Amino acid sequence: MDRSGQWIFERIGRDRRAGRGRTGGQLTVVDHSGFEVPRPPAWMRWLPLAYVVWVLLLEFVTPTPWAVSFLLIALPVTAAYTLGPVAVAAITVFAVVLEGVLAGTPCCTGHNVHQLWENHHVAAYIATGMVGLLGVALAAHRRRQEQQLVRARSVAEALMRTLLRPVPHRVGQVLAAGLYRSGEVGTMVGGDLFDIRATPAGERALIGDVRGKGLQAVRTVADLLGSFREAAYDQVDLLAVAARMERCLAREAEERPDDELFVTAALVEYDAVAQRVTIVNHGHIEPVLISRGEVTALTGPPALPLGLGDLDDEDPVSYTHPFSRGDVLLLCTDGLIEARDRTGAFYPLLDRLRDRFAGRPAPGPVDVIDFLNTDLPRHTRVFHDDVALLALGPYDVGEPVGVGAA
Repeated sequence: MDRSGQWIFERIGRDRRAGRGRTGGQLTVVDHSGFEVPRPPAWMRWLPLAYVVWVLLLEFVTPTPWAVSFLLIALPVTAAYTLGPVAVAAITVFAVVLEGVLAGTPCCTGHNVHQLWENHHVAAYIATGMVGLLGVALAAHRRRQEQQLVRARSVAEALMRTLLRPVPHRVGQVLAAGLYRSGEVGTMVGGDLFDIRATPAGERALIGDVRGKGLQAVRTVADLLGSFREAAYDQVDLLAVAARMERCLAREAEERPDDELFVTAALVEYDAVAQRVTIVNHGHIEPVLISRGEVTALTGPPALPLGLGDLDDEDPVSYTHPFSRGDVLLLCTDGLIEARDRTGAFYPLLDRLRDRFAGRPAPGPVDVIDFLNTDLPRHTRVFHDDVALLALGPYDVGEPVGVGAA
């Protein structure tokens, strides 16, 4: 890992040691290594106590005397799902003591029906102790697995943060804001990508969606971003940048080998002098323009996704559109528009943007990203695909530069 990746990894560790934030909307606790471990649900944390209360109620409510204390044998295992080894050992001792107390407690008639040292009660004490030992081992194993999983996710998150670098508030002659939400719960690992660069030919942006998931998709993301970041400065024409990325993807597909490797992508170039954007769309979702209170999808000549260029005899074609002060261009992946609510309805992107920004003062890129970041979780609570957003707007010299979304 390079210095930037190491710095990001250390920053993640410091943030987690400070107990900042949440993971996937769920509260976290910090283990001895300094990383966040997801806290079990509240009902599970209170389960051992509820189990004891239930056993005591049975003891005093049941009219017929019977060895209710035998039910306490399962208490250590119940605690092992949420507590640590030391706590499980303490609960095991508590269970054995409580069994003895219940065994020696006289019933309502005043006769000591449950003999404290009868053979079956002694067997229950021994069984509880053995189950407690298994519970301690289970709790220790669970803790080790949680810590290993947290470390693996932290490394993956550091990797993705290194690849998908935070979007600066200003890039050349445009203001920008970006957002990435992984479909993998609790991680940043995914196959969506975006980037923006200020080049001599103008500000060039990329958004894409890799076919597939997991580490193979991350590898493709790394290769494609590297190709874009190099070609964006070297190539004069935006179509030539896309062609370079096409060749990069073809080489990777040959090395794997994978005949079905492809990436949907949209490339954008902003010309500040001409006040227009040039778009090359390789099978990706059309960019959305918010201009003067109107929300429009900028459609253009279709082209096959990157990696499938050999299947098309015609070369890709770029198209242009006016882009001036007060406009915002939104680039997104299909994880946004395919997010479903409880009824199965897709997220109505254009309608939601019209409801929010139509007839109102011109928004900035940060305003659009902040709105979608708040509105999308209201539409769907479970994300099954990655979501990547990149918003661009012409830079006004008189506008103060702040900290944008990332």
